[in-house]
Amino acid sequence: MALSQRDLLAFCAELPALLGTPACYQDCIERLSLLLSCHTIAFLKRQGDVLIPAAMKGLSLDTMGRQFHISSHPRFSQIVHASTFVKFPDECELPDPFDGLLLGREGNLPVHSCMGFAIRHNETLIGVVTFDSLNQGAFDAIDERLLEILVTALTGFFIADMQLHTLKIQVKHSAQLKAALSRPENLTDVNEFVGQSRQMQALKKEIAMVAATDFAVLIVGESGTGKELVAHEIHRLSNRNAEPLIYVNCAALPENLIESELFGHVKGAFTGAQSYRAGKFKIADGGTLFLDEIGELPMASQAKLLRVLQSQEIQPLGQDKIEQVNVRVIAATNRQLEKEVEAGQFRADLFHRLNVYPLAIPRLSQRNGDIVLLTGFFIEKLRRKLGLRQLRVEQPVLESMERYNWPGNVRELEHFLTRAAIKASSEKNSYIITIKLDDCEALAEGQATSKHDESESSSQPSRLASELVLREEVDNFQRNIIRQILTEEQGNWTRAAKRLNLDRANLARLANRLGISVTRAIS
Repeated sequence: MALSQRDLLAFCAELPALLGTPACYQDCIERLSLLLSCHTIAFLKRQGDVLIPAAMKGLSLDTMGRQFHISSHPRFSQIVHASTFVKFPDECELPDPFDGLLLGREGNLPVHSCMGFAIRHNETLIGVVTFDSLNQGAFDAIDERLLEILVTALTGFFIADMQLHTLKIQVKHSAQLKAALSRPENLTDVNEFVGQSRQMQALKKEIAMVAATDFAVLIVGESGTGKELVAHEIHRLSNRNAEPLIYVNCAALPENLIESELFGHVKGAFTGAQSYRAGKFKIADGGTLFLDEIGELPMASQAKLLRVLQSQEIQPLGQDKIEQVNVRVIAATNRQLEKEVEAGQFRADLFHRLNVYPLAIPRLSQRNGDIVLLTGFFIEKLRRKLGLRQLRVEQPVLESMERYNWPGNVRELEHFLTRAAIKASSEKNSYIITIKLDDCEALAEGQATSKHDESESSSQPSRLASELVLREEVDNFQRNIIRQILTEEQGNWTRAAKRLNLDRANLARLANRLGISVTRAIS
């Protein structure tokens, strides 16, 4: 289908109305598919040396979770280095980055038409738009003058929307966060914080809000949920992002060396101290200190940490002089510190000092829709590590993964895919490697890929099923208690939180997770 001047002008006239809308990129792609005869259209944003899908049509959903290294894909490389649009010959032998990813089609793409162009702003690469059609010669009849107009219009649209989005963020957040988001070096960072579920969107919103402050943050979540990623994201969005983020694993610190590791020591401070050594607080001065597994810190060390948090002063071992530091502390734990405080295993004053802004990370099984995106992200990383041309996951495997409970969360998902990819690639010799159910079952080592393991004895319910029932019972109990208190307090959340001995913000987050609103609670 030839591109007419009339249709092109109508398309350009529609673009301004899309600016600033939540689905503007996808809406633009949908209108493009009506303007040009294409089987696939994709808009990919550049972050560092990779391209990340922002909107697409005609490609499998897991493509949205992938990251395409420009240097690994000759077609992308040719597009980004061209000064105008690129039309590839139908018989072009360069591998297509979307081989095996076309909706409703197995295997690599046959001979097809392909073109694309780069989006630049002030000579800086912003992203790439690509078009593919299974009809040979689909783009040959397009007037190149009209195509240049289309490229100019789309470039202006994408740049304008990015700038509008940045302005909205700057208005919403503090001056510190505005400065952090506008730093050009942040655009080169590869964002691995993958997830589009409602739970992750809410978490990202909270991260953006607290990142603009210097308050301490306590990240709570099960093992493997990504607590360290959250800490990195807070630091990246903060006004401290030009300074270091120093990581400390409290569980790995020998008890007799904790004080030296955190606060440093001078020569001769103890046996073996042969020279001065700066502690982690000194190294992180001006930046952020991430204390992972804070619940493992011994009580004696907790008291010394509390003093630093209160005064921002450290005293290296063996030194009389007190040193001033400016450090933001982010802590993380998979323990319930409130219960540790009640049991006398964690200092209450340190807990409250750290718990200024708590962030709860949801389990992977609670993140509806994120498993397939994370699968795409990890599969693309594995494809590069294993040196494969293309790696994909069979649909029945994705369906089984959606049903599985993932007690090890995102870390378990990554390791699961790694084992399956290694097996699939070792037993098959083809252009496209597909992970099938057989690859997963052999590597699961007796661990079911669903929440209900039918191989368990009928007299002993599976561990996963038991955990599911227990969690549902606990949720139902909490839901009923909160609704009862809210009803008695006539929907007043502040009074309800006081009666439940909870912070109002914590009660609101808990109620949100349980699906409670004031209207439902008092109806």
